[in-house]
Amino acid sequence: MRARRRTSLLTMVLAVVALLALVSGCGQNTLAEVTVTSTANAVPDGGGSAGQGTATAPSGETNSSSAAPSTTAPPVAAVSASPALNSKGIAPAQPISVTVARGTFDDVALTNPEGKPVGGELSADRTTWKTAEVLGFGKTYKLSGSATGTDGKKVPVAGTFTTVGTNTQVRNTINPPDNAVVGVAAPISVTFGVEPQDKALIQKHVSIDTEPAVEGSWGWVQHDDGRWSLDYRTEKYWPAGTKVHVKAKIYGLKLADNAYAAADLTTDFSIGRNQVVVADVNSHVMVVKRDGKTVATYPASYGRGEDTGDPNLITRSGIHVVNEFFETKLMNNPRYGYSNVPEKWAVRISNNGEFIHANPASTAAQGNSNVTHGCVNLSLADAEAYFKSAIWGDPVEVSGTTVKLGPEDGEIYIWALPYDQWQTMSAL
Repeated sequence: MRARRRTSLLTMVLAVVALLALVSGCGQNTLAEVTVTSTANAVPDGGGSAGQGTATAPSGETNSSSAAPSTTAPPVAAVSASPALNSKGIAPAQPISVTVARGTFDDVALTNPEGKPVGGELSADRTTWKTAEVLGFGKTYKLSGSATGTDGKKVPVAGTFTTVGTNTQVRNTINPPDNAVVGVAAPISVTFGVEPQDKALIQKHVSIDTEPAVEGSWGWVQHDDGRWSLDYRTEKYWPAGTKVHVKAKIYGLKLADNAYAAADLTTDFSIGRNQVVVADVNSHVMVVKRDGKTVATYPASYGRGEDTGDPNLITRSGIHVVNEFFETKLMNNPRYGYSNVPEKWAVRISNNGEFIHANPASTAAQGNSNVTHGCVNLSLADAEAYFKSAIWGDPVEVSGTTVKLGPEDGEIYIWALPYDQWQTMSAL
């Protein structure tokens, strides 16, 4: 009888506990799970050992032992470029550099529209790639590859670069030309179709090599046709026989807005014999020297301006440079009453109208007085002999007048400048 009462009592207790648990769980409108340890050697659902119990927190409450939801961190490697990826309107000569931060490149390639790779160099630490050749005009280049970050994750290397169009190309020239043999005062001219905005940048891409070594300097000059030129002259006359190589690596460089150099320029020429004309207007002769020795003396007549007081009729003093030849030249100067007068064996020595030429009309004055409009007059025979002995770039040293050769007399006035003044005309 007592055993039955005990069993009934235990059953009632368990029922009450279960009811209380159910009521407690309903307080959160959630059905909670509760594990109860009884003295009847029951094993808890939580897996605890006999005599111990665990409870699962009601839904909606925080359990400090629960793990937070996991998120995937982005790759740490970052790829950048100069110019920026997907840039348009870049100069063909502009280097392209691609860099990865917090990682290294696995591979990098830049290809032209035909799929051909552009030459490039990867740094030893594999963090920077640079182009090793220039690009073409009017093309889009594709960048591809991958990089691995310090976190071991890969990132793509991708983008495009588009160069300026072919309509932006500007033609430029270089003089003297290949294989020319020129005089000891010959200048070198790299002449541009538009005025370069950054003259220092352009000058850095022009170089000269000579054999033997010669002291000289570059300077910027605006020529008579309005074009700008980077000219070179030596400190003293070129040594006879000098070999000269000039290289202007200007292809694709920006000259001005919407104007880019169309091509590189080079020239290889040599300096001929040393022939110098010495022309003292008060001596009324013209002396030709070769290697310092007199080889000809010609009776001459020079400009009469010193006698008449007209500076326009004065032969300019200074070092002129032979630069053009005409077996027959039509002389024009309407201001002084003549047009299209043919003169034989004309050698231009400046762009202000000064020539050494034959003039039969002044034969009587040659050797004793100055009667010309500024030119150097010789006899027909002497003018022909000099004409055939001269080459482009020979110096003609005029002295004895009050008017000096200068910029207003044409672009080949540079020998009239002291060398230290000429050096100031460089952009570097």
